[in-house]
Amino acid sequence: MTVWSLPRVTFRELSSIQESRPIALLTTDDVWAVLGSQLSLPVVIQAEPERYSRDLFEYLADHLPGPVEAIYAVGRGAVVQAAKLIAAQNNKPLIVVPTALDSDAMLTSTAETHEQSGGETHVVHLETGPATEIVIDWAVIESAPDDLRGAGIVDILSIITGLLDWRFAARKGKNLSTQRFVPWAAGVVAGLASQAIKSAAAIGQGQPEALSTLLNLLMINVQTSNLLGHVRARQGGEHYLAQMLTGQISSKLSYAEIIGPGLLFVAALHGQDPAPLRDALTSAGIKLDRLNATDVRLTLNALPIYLEEYGFPYSILNTIDPASEQVAQALDTAGLALEAETWELPEETQPFEIETPDIEEVLPASETPLVDMVSDTGPAQPTQEEPVLDDTGGADEPPDVMDGTEFQG
Repeated sequence: MTVWSLPRVTFRELSSIQESRPIALLTTDDVWAVLGSQLSLPVVIQAEPERYSRDLFEYLADHLPGPVEAIYAVGRGAVVQAAKLIAAQNNKPLIVVPTALDSDAMLTSTAETHEQSGGETHVVHLETGPATEIVIDWAVIESAPDDLRGAGIVDILSIITGLLDWRFAARKGKNLSTQRFVPWAAGVVAGLASQAIKSAAAIGQGQPEALSTLLNLLMINVQTSNLLGHVRARQGGEHYLAQMLTGQISSKLSYAEIIGPGLLFVAALHGQDPAPLRDALTSAGIKLDRLNATDVRLTLNALPIYLEEYGFPYSILNTIDPASEQVAQALDTAGLALEAETWELPEETQPFEIETPDIEEVLPASETPLVDMVSDTGPAQPTQEEPVLDDTGGADEPPDVMDGTEFQG
């Protein structure tokens, strides 16, 4: 297993960048119109990918001019994903200049691409290694649109459903041996989710300190997954649903606009009251009413087929009946119901909290149980010996989705 590191992160004004190497620039027209005057870059070739097409990314990588010595990605979304693949395939350093903290993509060691197969779009994650450097100009981040500036909070709040599904799979004995439940890691990331909930309103307001906190939470979250060698501690069924929905969604929605409602739905399936989650997402500026309820229902109706086709890690989605009252109730609670009925949460619904699993249920009695994941003192500390659950089953970590264009000389 390779334990990837995080990219080097530097904080400076864009005008201070002194680049002498010939570079390939990936950006978008609207971003470059604003930031082009602040960056003095010796551009050899430039592309504006808008699609997450793997064919496009591969084409750009194969046609990178010889004189190029470094890759710059200025922007977000497909720009960053394409740059990671191009840099990896050409063994070139990659510098990312983000325009928003809209996801953790700039920090990860994989590139998200989309492939067409049988008339459907499939998300594929390719291992590329991390970017060489991320340059943060806080003035640029703070000027981003309100609904994108701190939208990366969804990748921290996904810890909640990620842990619920990871624990659920552990209790069912369905985790791969390489994805065994690790209580100390669960305690660490649960503390990140707790802090994100506390900071959500300030993140939505664009307060500098809160945005800095969000970046730190994203870095710790990704690095924890790097150490574990998988993303079960930070991604749950909402990410699987997002990938299934890729082929259904005709309109362009942001990553957060898809993940956000999915978080509420999966939390409700687990018997959690998602109201605090909804409040945090809304406070952070995430739009929860953009996902089409019909698209969600059609995807759920074909859920058994999708689960078999994608081979997602085991989650609560593997056990639900799409036609059941449980699913209808969870959809309504998440604001994704087709009919405007109001359901009352069942009596067994748990108060919303991030907790350690009852370790006695999944570990031998000799193991030391951990304290609650979320408390006033922060996440639980690891025990001396790392307690893990030996279980088998599950599946490989899945992929994600989008579009692109050609290099312009």
